[in-house]
Amino acid sequence: MEQQPQNTRLRNAGFLTFFFSGICAISSGVVVSLLQEKYGFAYGMTGTLLSLMSIGNLLAGFLIGVLPGVLGFKPSVLLLTTGYALGYGMMGLSGAELLLSVSFFLVGIAKGSAMNACTILVSDNSADRTRGMNLMHSCYACGALLCPFLIAAAGRVSTGLALLVLAALGVIVWLIYLTTPMNGQGSTKSKTGKEKIDWSFLHSVQFWLLTGLLFCQNAAEQSVTGWMVTFKGSGIITGALAAYTVTVMWGATLVARLLIAFVFPFKQPRKAMVVMGVGCTIFYFCLMQAHTQGAAILLLFAFAFAMAGMNPTAVASAGKMTSVTSMGIMLPAASSGAILMPWIIGRVAERAGLAVGMACNIVPCIGLVIFAILVARMPEEN
Repeated sequence: MEQQPQNTRLRNAGFLTFFFSGICAISSGVVVSLLQEKYGFAYGMTGTLLSLMSIGNLLAGFLIGVLPGVLGFKPSVLLLTTGYALGYGMMGLSGAELLLSVSFFLVGIAKGSAMNACTILVSDNSADRTRGMNLMHSCYACGALLCPFLIAAAGRVSTGLALLVLAALGVIVWLIYLTTPMNGQGSTKSKTGKEKIDWSFLHSVQFWLLTGLLFCQNAAEQSVTGWMVTFKGSGIITGALAAYTVTVMWGATLVARLLIAFVFPFKQPRKAMVVMGVGCTIFYFCLMQAHTQGAAILLLFAFAFAMAGMNPTAVASAGKMTSVTSMGIMLPAASSGAILMPWIIGRVAERAGLAVGMACNIVPCIGLVIFAILVARMPEEN
């Protein structure tokens, strides 16, 4: 009878820390614009800072997949998630470019580490993995929606206060992990401080198919998030309305994930991923054909709504392969899609125009369908 309350505590710790991580991680995009305005550095420096955060995010996944074999799971999480507090704290101290570069890298490390840790805590301690993962990502979406208002409120006093608030939230994340018992989480052997790393998942075709699916999901989603506001030349979404495209996407994401978690739970998650992939592809194609702002916003909402359940459902489908090491490979490898595809769109846009560049994003959307079908055809590994 003791195990159930313990599982609930660990799962709730994952929910809570991912909520705060959503605030801290998504705030980086707002913070970098505030810092640019305050210190007046070039756009190239802005891009460098964001890239360093992405690099830190990727590296964190691999580190937290390997370090538990040396330090144990909890010490590894505590070490790597100090990045939020340290990173935002250092940003508030100085505008030196080197210090800012290190700060954004540390924030990226914390972001990747928190995602991996929360995935393990929720997946390992939820009776229904699909519902648990969708609820966890809903917590992240809530934090993402809240962060602009939090930064705006603190920023009215000063940019430094906004950064200190984020650093304080980073301390809260770290304290929650500190007070959460995590022995044996995400490993094949439980109740030991240092765990033997199990690499057997690397031989699973299903693992790599799910990784490919998540790669396409990250590529398609980040391309829309990163480029849609800039996508004004075609006349689809213009003026002040363009600034709210990210809010529309996160709003749709939150609604969809809550519906999946509480109202319409998936009885057949693998078939649901095929339907979501087809929906994403159709809605994105229609979005590229839209001629009015109203239609474009509705289709953008529909695209994000269809995409929302893909990531948590795919991770939940990993079943018994879900471990700190497997997530340390799957999530960073999949996240590289969020770096590669926006870059490809930018290169194509330079040569053929942004409309053509955005059209290229249909490729990862189709990839979602292909990988989802391949996963659905495989025997389940619970």
